[in-house]
Amino acid sequence: MNIDAPRQAVVATPLGPFSVTARGDAIESIDFRAAGRTAAAPGDALLRGFIDEFEAYFSGELTSFDTPLRPHGTPFQRSVWAALLAIPYGEVRSYADIAHAIGSPRAVRAVGAANGANPLPIVVPCHRVVRTGGALGGYAGGLDRKRWLLDHERTHTGAALFV
Repeated sequence: MNIDAPRQAVVATPLGPFSVTARGDAIESIDFRAAGRTAAAPGDALLRGFIDEFEAYFSGELTSFDTPLRPHGTPFQRSVWAALLAIPYGEVRSYADIAHAIGSPRAVRAVGAANGANPLPIVVPCHRVVRTGGALGGYAGGLDRKRWLLDHERTHTGAALFV
């Protein structure tokens, strides 16, 4: 197996199937649109380990991921995604909070765009970003999925979210 070639697996979740793409020693993307894709051979240790983590997240046993990630994006996008990784499980932050965290307080809309371009949803928790005041805002996977993910995390932490 050539680990430098992209490898994919499809993961069944309570939110529908997700397609996961790995290259080399890291996960590069997770896609909500996995319908019709086929699963990778189970012999890929990186993908198997990630699938185990993903399943543990959905069962409420895992609150953060250890699998190496390699998201592709601009330096600004990567700074936003790094800030998303700092949001604790079961908590939310506003787009303005993220803009302040990366040292660009006036870049709220750009933060929203970078959030929407996140290639690793759930693992890089863009679902934990809401509008100032608590409205859900957008989500590339749809608001029903965002609401489900926030409720799932609240259920497993006992946290009271303001959305």
